[in-house]
Amino acid sequence: MPPTAWHSTEDLDEFLTRAGDFLRSRPDLHTVVLTVTEGLRTRGLHAYGDEAPLFGLLEEDGSVRGAYFRTPPYRLYLTPLTPARADSLAAHLTALGHAVPGVSAEAATAEGFAEAWRRRTGAEAVPYQRQRLYRLDTLTEPEPVPQGWPRIAGEGDRELLARWFREFVRDIGESENDSVRAESWADARLAYGGVTLWEAPDGTPVSMAGLTPPVAGQIRVAPVYTPAGLRGRGYAGAATAEVSRLARERGADEVLLFTDLANPTSNGLYQRIGYRPVADFAVYDFQGQSSSSAQPRSARR
Repeated sequence: MPPTAWHSTEDLDEFLTRAGDFLRSRPDLHTVVLTVTEGLRTRGLHAYGDEAPLFGLLEEDGSVRGAYFRTPPYRLYLTPLTPARADSLAAHLTALGHAVPGVSAEAATAEGFAEAWRRRTGAEAVPYQRQRLYRLDTLTEPEPVPQGWPRIAGEGDRELLARWFREFVRDIGESENDSVRAESWADARLAYGGVTLWEAPDGTPVSMAGLTPPVAGQIRVAPVYTPAGLRGRGYAGAATAEVSRLARERGADEVLLFTDLANPTSNGLYQRIGYRPVADFAVYDFQGQSSSSAQPRSARR
């Protein structure tokens, strides 16, 4: 292998063997790669779609310096890369003839790759979302705490979780008509107590907050959802605070979450609870490229 080279594979075990130490070196910045590959490892390679996932890593002088994955039909996801490394990845993927419907990454990385992809394919990069990654510092209970109490979702909540997951996906601007995938998501979360519900005093669930499984000492809060008619009452903040506490009880060294920067309400809420900014991320869709027939998708995983 030359001193600098991108290597692509559909073999998840090979990818994790070669890139694992690199990914664990920054579990905060690599949280999505860590949690998605853990989901593929435990739920199977078709957990996110019918097509085989693609993984890749960049080696320079024997050390891994970057990584990516794509679970079709979703966008390409990158670890932070320098502009030169992003450019070399664009060259690598075009040489392989791979479809790239969009990219999600740390903001400068996403911008650099989008520009490199435009130069090679003519694709226009259309901004989809700006995100901010937060890390929990000192947990502070939101005030006032709404009436009710939290409980971990159980098997009897499966239908509710699947329905709320579909509604959440629609709310973030995605098209999600796959009921099987929503049910698979619910089953996976129920298997490890990965969703907490906030219940009103009469026992009616009014909000949910999820947790990813612990990987490399990090757990990410995702998703947080309250039905439209119940918002503005403090339920989401209470549920988020509860799962944040639960994540630490489960041994997480780092408790993380992403927000949409276009939503000042949620960004303010999470900071009041005790979350502090780590880095900004960006998501782009690619349009006008003849090499890709895939449709851009980006539901939270």
